[in-house]
Amino acid sequence: MSRLNLNQSSTFYLLTKRTALLLFILFQINLVRAQSTSDSARQTNTISTKPATGDTVILKSFTRKLFKTPVDTIVVYHTDSIRFSERKPVDFSNLSTNWMGLLKTQAYFNFPGRPIHIRSERYEPESFEGMFYFMVGLLFYFAIVKFFFAKYLANLMTLFFRASMRQQQLREQVLQSPFPSLLLNILFVFSGGLYGAYLMRFYHYGSPEHFWIHFEYCVIILGLLYLVKFLILKIIGWIFNLNRTVDIYLFVVFMTNKVIGSLLLPFLVLITFSGPLLTEIGITLSIIMVCLFYVYRFIAGYAALHKEIKISGLHFILYLCAFEIAPLLLIYKVLVTYLEKAS
Repeated sequence: MSRLNLNQSSTFYLLTKRTALLLFILFQINLVRAQSTSDSARQTNTISTKPATGDTVILKSFTRKLFKTPVDTIVVYHTDSIRFSERKPVDFSNLSTNWMGLLKTQAYFNFPGRPIHIRSERYEPESFEGMFYFMVGLLFYFAIVKFFFAKYLANLMTLFFRASMRQQQLREQVLQSPFPSLLLNILFVFSGGLYGAYLMRFYHYGSPEHFWIHFEYCVIILGLLYLVKFLILKIIGWIFNLNRTVDIYLFVVFMTNKVIGSLLLPFLVLITFSGPLLTEIGITLSIIMVCLFYVYRFIAGYAALHKEIKISGLHFILYLCAFEIAPLLLIYKVLVTYLEKAS
């Protein structure tokens, strides 16, 4: 019985001792936790009272973005303006190189001189749309004439290239078609006027900017020249009773003009849309062609007049000088003088 009481007392003593040790450990843990909490709060208050520098702001913003912490709107951050001081210029006085002397040697820069105000104009590329549409319209006009009056055009080319006026039937058929004849005469006036404007630009007469004005002058001069010639020859034929002879000669003249106006179209297209080399070749070949056609016209006209009225070669040469060459030279002189004064 005494041994049982001794065991119970020893067990109770151990349990009491362990309970006291456990309570002491818990008390020490609570004391350490309270001390660490007060230290962290004191450190937070200390940091928040100091002005935040630029690096601190960047670090805190990066930390918030990384851990997605809410932004504390109470704390006001200030940027340290002392760090952003004005940058001092670099001192090159200690270098041995004379920089101003080196800059003065640059030929393409005016470093030591006074600044120059350069006025720049807006660049506007040259447009060829107007010329393109005009050439398309001219070709379309010739295509319409060829489509509706193909027989007339074929008879005209046959009479011209066979170089014979003995084909009376073909000539009468051509003379009996005044409307296609008028259309081809209009084509000659416009194609010849455009060709004259190209010649003026190629040989540097007048300003290239006034190309369309030159074209209008050439069209008006060419139309008036052949209209006046037609009226004068008709009046001469009526006065001297040479209507048949004058009609034959006028037929030769305007037949040559129609052929020239039609055959100038390929050269005009070449001159319009080609480079300088092809333009020069096209103008040279076209001048040779026009000169040969006019020589043909003079020969065919003299043959027709000599057959009708037995005119001599000297009288025909005088006629050419008075009614063909002299007016052209006069118009050329007046036009060149006017363009030189205008430019």
